[in-house]
Amino acid sequence: MNKRRPLIAGNWKMNGLAADGAALAKAVADKARAGAPPCELLVCPPFTLIDRAIAAVKGSPVAVGGQDCHAAVSGAHTGDVAAEMLKDLGCAYVIVGHSERRADHGETDAVVKAKAEAALRAGLVAIVCVGETEAERDAGRTEAVVARQVKGSLPAGATPANLVVAYEPVWAIGTGRTPTPADAQAVHARIRAELKDLIGEAADAVRLLYGGSVKPSNAKELMAQADIDGALVGGAALKAEDFWGIVQAYA
Repeated sequence: MNKRRPLIAGNWKMNGLAADGAALAKAVADKARAGAPPCELLVCPPFTLIDRAIAAVKGSPVAVGGQDCHAAVSGAHTGDVAAEMLKDLGCAYVIVGHSERRADHGETDAVVKAKAEAALRAGLVAIVCVGETEAERDAGRTEAVVARQVKGSLPAGATPANLVVAYEPVWAIGTGRTPTPADAQAVHARIRAELKDLIGEAADAVRLLYGGSVKPSNAKELMAQADIDGALVGGAALKAEDFWGIVQAYA
């Protein structure tokens, strides 16, 4: 029986000004306070909104995380943010290796691994993202690509307490397209098998999230799969009603 506690995480990406961010975080927190969520909840605002989000969710079951971090503790890294800085603000999680970081900033598996290890060093839970492009999918390489990314990006010292892996097929992000629940489950099963090779039986307790055009209308069927333990939500996380609709997949 699956004993893993589901996690629904909202990645706000580069969206929201001060008033918008505070209002969205408060709306999610209010629903969580009133609704006894059946899963763990997380919002990941842009860096400029983290402090406001933390203030807005105080006293609720909602955690706050960052969308990225640098591998170093400090130094001459203009525009970057250290994992320790996120922890100091009150963050509990940080996303690393999102496909948009891999594509837009050329982040390799080695870079993602270093960032994930920084997250663990700071006492954060690392959400390590993996996923294939449309060309890789069409070439039948999905599972091979994802397995390679897991192996190359996994931080040393990873445990079920400090690691979450998110599978986000690049071709599905923001497109409205999703793999079938069976196809998504097959990739998640391959990820768990790869984790078992790397960290042994502890892999059975690591939470695996699905991301890529998750919405209230498809969440329940996706979340019902054996190895899918929640979702990393993009566009639908920007509306509290839609985000809560995904949470209700576990109701």
